[in-house]
Amino acid sequence: MLKEFKDFIMTGNVIDFAVAVIMAGALGAVINGFVSNIAMPFIGYFAGGMNFEDLHYAMDGTEYASLAAAKEAGAAVIAYGSWINTIINLLIVGLVMFMIVKAYNKTKKPVEDAPAGPSEIDLLTEIRDSLKK
Repeated sequence: MLKEFKDFIMTGNVIDFAVAVIMAGALGAVINGFVSNIAMPFIGYFAGGMNFEDLHYAMDGTEYASLAAAKEAGAAVIAYGSWINTIINLLIVGLVMFMIVKAYNKTKKPVEDAPAGPSEIDLLTEIRDSLKK
């Protein structure tokens, strides 16, 4: 059983998958940093200085200055601003992954078709000519 496990772990697919998971985690951290620190302040500036993270609805009907104040008061809140941030994050991650895959596809060599062999008519003509001889 130990040998089977070692064979399974040492296959290329498992190692490739492990590298992909680690790279995805690192890329996710970079993209989350980009969204939080660059994209959202930029989008908020052009949306009239709005901070999406603070957008919320308090279920008790009270108006709170910020999401943190509502949570500190113990109010049940719907933090739809965080959800908007998550949607924007998803769109940016999708765009980045699209650009990475597109760049990768450009680096791959196009698959060349195998050279066409003689047609059936050419083969039959050749067979006929060799039978005549």
